[in-house]
Amino acid sequence: MSSFTELAIAFSEKTRADVAAASDHALINSQKEIAAIARQIELAAAAVSAEIAHRSRRELGYDGLAARLGARSPEALVQAITGASAPTARRLISTGTLVAAPAHAWLQPAIDAVSAGQISAEAFDAIKSGLREPSESVTPSALSDAAAALVSLQLPLERLAARARELRDELDAAGVALREEERRSRRFLRLVALPDGMTRLTGLLDPESAAVVVGAIDAATSPRRGGPRFVGADEAYVNDPRTTEQIALDSLVELVDIAVRSDALPARRPDVRVLVTQRDLDRRAGVGFIDGQRASVSIETIERHACDGGLVPILFDDDGQALNLGRSQRLHTARQRTAIAARDGGCLAPDCDRPASWCEVHHIHEFSRGGSTDLADGVLLCRHHHMLVHNNHWRVERRDGRYWFVPPPDVDRGQVPIELPSKSAAVRRLLRAG
Repeated sequence: MSSFTELAIAFSEKTRADVAAASDHALINSQKEIAAIARQIELAAAAVSAEIAHRSRRELGYDGLAARLGARSPEALVQAITGASAPTARRLISTGTLVAAPAHAWLQPAIDAVSAGQISAEAFDAIKSGLREPSESVTPSALSDAAAALVSLQLPLERLAARARELRDELDAAGVALREEERRSRRFLRLVALPDGMTRLTGLLDPESAAVVVGAIDAATSPRRGGPRFVGADEAYVNDPRTTEQIALDSLVELVDIAVRSDALPARRPDVRVLVTQRDLDRRAGVGFIDGQRASVSIETIERHACDGGLVPILFDDDGQALNLGRSQRLHTARQRTAIAARDGGCLAPDCDRPASWCEVHHIHEFSRGGSTDLADGVLLCRHHHMLVHNNHWRVERRDGRYWFVPPPDVDRGQVPIELPSKSAAVRRLLRAG
């Protein structure tokens, strides 16, 4: 029996025996230990996968390992052995090959990190894919520094991938349009009729297309998901026997049906908000962002949307704070919500990935206790974190233009404030430029 197998069995037996009786602190530490072991096992799997690929290389022909075992490729053989998906098998081979024989010096900080078990193979792939290759305007040294910075952040995978893309955009703003077009070239929609009469829909949406489709689906399913009720609660959706996914599909079909039956095509599109700093817009250089999408877009795309739908200016001060509109009513207006969504970029709670369309506006100072309905007094929180604030006695405070989460006294970590930076890439760029 291999050492990895023995280790896994021993740890599994310990986990089954101890997990129910573990304290909160021990439970968290156990999860960290398991994650570290999982990264080491994944690294070992990557090394084995790379060796399988090496022994199955094309020049060996039918004498290659995969061919001798009847597999059409080393990826297919790894997939058959492990039961993993095709993308996972490809990633294991790619990671194992790069670690064994680094071909890109600029990736060395990430290679060292995955070799030491500090990051996972998925995180390594996110760094490599986000930073891309050196170019005439981006040196290998600059990318190496960026890779080292990303490794030190220890972010969740989705945020790590987004930050890697942001760093590439900061280093190579002139290439944003090319990367945007590359993503757009990968878009597709495929409808496959199945034997049981159903039709499978698969595809990829580029960020601009996703902003239209996701915005429409979010609007239809928001009441079910506990999202914002800008017009009023629709209890019919809340009590609807359909699943949220079925409501989403039915809404998409209804939108297409309305469009094809319209006398004037194309049908009116859902509003798409684009965000850009005034500085970048004035000099027609830099990057912009589509609200709710992680990828940046070119200034040309921003200008096209401005030509089609116009611009609604939202003025921010040097702290990234929108101007106040005063205390006039209990609920924030639609225009205020638009400004808050642009400023916060989603739920401000740490490690929360809920977009602005899933969030509610929380009054820092309750209106009933003298709080004002202005922009500085409202922050975006998803329903879970909004309930956490109200039910578990957490607080959101604003200090010197920044927002902070303050835990209640009975939380283990004490009342050490947790900063809540904006999730909006446009606002972060504005603050860095200032």
